Amino acid sequence: MAAVLGPSGWWQRWRRRLSARDWSRMLLLLLLLGSGQGPQQVGAGQTFEYLKREHSLSKPYQGVGTGGSSLWNLMGNAMVMTQYIRLTPDMQSKQGALWNRVPCFLRDWELQVHFKIHGQGKKNLHGDGLAIWYTKDRMQPGPVFGNMDKFVGLGVFIDTYPNEEKQQEDQVLKSCVPIEESGLDSKVRVFPYVSAMVNNGSLSYDHERDGRPTELGGCTAIVRNLHYDTFLVIRYVKRHLTIMMDIDGKHEWRDCIEVPGVRLPRGYYFGTSSITGDLSDNHDVISLKLFELTVERTPEEEKLHRDVFLPSVDNMKLPEMTAPLPPLSGLALFLIVFFSLVFSVFAIVIGIILYNKWQEQSRKRFY
Repeated sequence: MAAVLGPSGWWQRWRRRLSARDWSRMLLLLLLLGSGQGPQQVGAGQTFEYLKREHSLSKPYQGVGTGGSSLWNLMGNAMVMTQYIRLTPDMQSKQGALWNRVPCFLRDWELQVHFKIHGQGKKNLHGDGLAIWYTKDRMQPGPVFGNMDKFVGLGVFIDTYPNEEKQQEDQVLKSCVPIEESGLDSKVRVFPYVSAMVNNGSLSYDHERDGRPTELGGCTAIVRNLHYDTFLVIRYVKRHLTIMMDIDGKHEWRDCIEVPGVRLPRGYYFGTSSITGDLSDNHDVISLKLFELTVERTPEEEKLHRDVFLPSVDNMKLPEMTAPLPPLSGLALFLIVFFSLVFSVFAIVIGIILYNKWQEQSRKRFY
């Protein structure tokens, strides 16, 4: 009579049959299953987030900026390093950018940015900062933190140099008059300063005033030369824009900007850029992680939250865009000239015929 194996005897017999290769395969399978990005609930209510890898970037930065298969493109002085992507080095007159090649068609999303700003400059002797973009156009170098002016979309700026405050300080020192009596803006902002701007292509970013005329809101964020990680998050849910910071080394989000009624079209591009002038800093990006947020909407919200085709903010009037007429092609110009000449000749011939008939009728009256 065969002996009946207990649970422990069955396990020992099955384990001896497994080879080392089988064990390695099982371990790899368990690791893959454990590392999957499943839905995670965030905040209160029925809101879940899903990591979108086609819009995300993290170490190791394999293939970034190389070839047509890369999801991210580099521009200017941006360089891929082992631990970060450096947009600009701590050198004067540099600019660089990092842009996602895939347009984003998500309705509600959250972008988490892990960044680092550091350099040799002392107080007010460093600059200029970096920007995070969600815009219609990509890879367009320009004066706004390394990107084009009069952009279409959303820009979030981490500005490290106070242009306006420095000018006001110099004016007050020269005049020896308190700022309250000088007629200048007494609402002095403390830098580094985070601000946001929505543009439909009609507004220019005012460098001399650090974007104050067009900002939606802002907050002070001491982010330079810190010995711990610094993060910024941009959340866009139900036309509600929220920007938070984690810069205190406590792994806690701190509110910075909250604006309702922000209308952003789908199909724009994510990117980040930086620029240095006479002053400089190292501007590094460690990771960009985009999450799709799934939220419940009522039928009324579905009607209100229909797709838009131009960025706007409720209760904030942006100048209307007048699209310039496209230049005429050579063929179109030729056809216009040709038909104009034909019409002129035709009009002249008709005029001659009518004139001759009028003369004949005049002769008949006299005879």
